[in-house]
Amino acid sequence: MELFEEQGFQDTTAVEIARRARVTTRTFFRYFADKQAIVFADAEQLRAALVQRILDATEVAEPLQTVTRVLAGFDWESLGSREAQRRRDAMIASNPDLLERDLIKQQQMADGFSGALQQRGVESGVADLAAHIGIHVFRVSYRQWLAVEAENADLATMVDAAMSTLAGIVPTNPSTASI
Repeated sequence: MELFEEQGFQDTTAVEIARRARVTTRTFFRYFADKQAIVFADAEQLRAALVQRILDATEVAEPLQTVTRVLAGFDWESLGSREAQRRRDAMIASNPDLLERDLIKQQQMADGFSGALQQRGVESGVADLAAHIGIHVFRVSYRQWLAVEAENADLATMVDAAMSTLAGIVPTNPSTASI
């Protein structure tokens, strides 16, 4: 990450990363398929941990709430300081290849959440919708949380506010809503 910040993501090579890490290039490629994989190195473990939390949730009667609670309840700062997460998020947002990989990872996360909800008895279409909307609501809240300078900002409160906003823009009875 230091090299990416110093030189820019595009201008950093795998050889330079291996040299900085004091390993051979061959060793680098034994662990990472490409330099993009470094940015998402913990994605699979994170997905598995969050899916397990959905499987372990005490209640899934409100699947959208289950998804957002699981995401908001995770200790995101265990992945690095908020400042490090800000820098990572900005780097992803500014690089089309990383942004594409991030969207793929979000899709994989949604698929995992949907599958977990279905295992818990939630109907397939509802599970898919809850997983995708829940992840999007969380992403909006997460980016707001990253932008806030106050270290005591509460991500769960921001997710709750986003859910309230969503409830306010989705009509209670969609069949009677005017277009």
